[in-house]
Amino acid sequence: MNPQRRTLLKTGALAAAMSGIGMPLLAHAAQKVRVGYLHTPAVDGQIWTGLETGAFADQGLDLQMIKFTTGLELFQAMIGGSLDVLSTGAVVSNFPARGQGKVFLLNNVEYATAQLWVREDAGIKTAADLKGKKISTTAGTTAHVFLDRVLKDAKLQEGKDVQIVNQRMTEAVTSFISGAVPAVALWVPFDVTVKQKVEGARMLVDASAFYPEAAIVGGWAARNDYYEQNPKLVQALIKGWVTANDHLLSHTDEAVAVLQKKHYPEVPLAALKDQFKASKYFTSAEWRGKYADGTVTNWLQQVTDFFVQTANIANPVPASTYFDPKPYLDIVKA
Repeated sequence: MNPQRRTLLKTGALAAAMSGIGMPLLAHAAQKVRVGYLHTPAVDGQIWTGLETGAFADQGLDLQMIKFTTGLELFQAMIGGSLDVLSTGAVVSNFPARGQGKVFLLNNVEYATAQLWVREDAGIKTAADLKGKKISTTAGTTAHVFLDRVLKDAKLQEGKDVQIVNQRMTEAVTSFISGAVPAVALWVPFDVTVKQKVEGARMLVDASAFYPEAAIVGGWAARNDYYEQNPKLVQALIKGWVTANDHLLSHTDEAVAVLQKKHYPEVPLAALKDQFKASKYFTSAEWRGKYADGTVTNWLQQVTDFFVQTANIANPVPASTYFDPKPYLDIVKA
């Protein structure tokens, strides 16, 4: 027998043996998915956990991770066609209400991730003391949604009683550090920089003060055409996420330590654990109940109402239309 034929026979026998113990003859190439994200634990915690544990790879997915600074930029990139799906914060309730994106998966409630910090020398003891002051933040983001709630609760009007200075979050924090503004509405992990750079800086209030009446949720959206054309891929993303989410909740200390070491080395482990606690997470089974009873739809709609008002969205699409709970409910059984 010639050597080449002998080699082919041996290879075939090995392949047959491998297939006999459940290994495929030929591995299919993983499907690439361009995923836009914000680098904050509330947004990318489950993603990195799923990538580290192989949860997405097990579903035949190769996530191409592309980092952005704000959810606004994320949606603009996706609408322009350079992203397939995205994971973000409150902005997930914005563009889909304009008919630009389909929401299909929630990550968490940003329970205390949005925070209002004030300088010690500003004389601000309560939210009412913000009257006549400048507050830096990034308009149209989770921080802005939260700040709007703070001001309404204090019976203050944006533009009349307080001046909002709209900057990218890095610049907003820099303005606060330099003393150019006495207050900043931010999201974690920017609080770490404030604590390090501004002696005596104090957190006045965080988003937990308004939960659950004004819950801010973050989650996933896909381009409209991509969502319609790739139902199996969407299912695979959800399945990978479910595995990652439940691992994150059942092995929290281990998972957060890995996140800190590999993806947040600039944030001390203790601080990252605090940031993790700032979000309200639910098991996949708990999420199912909130999808099924309309809780998620209501949470999304609350924030959509804010964007409709502040951004003057004409003929907004309601959350009951732009959010599709069916794939999740089909995968996670009661």
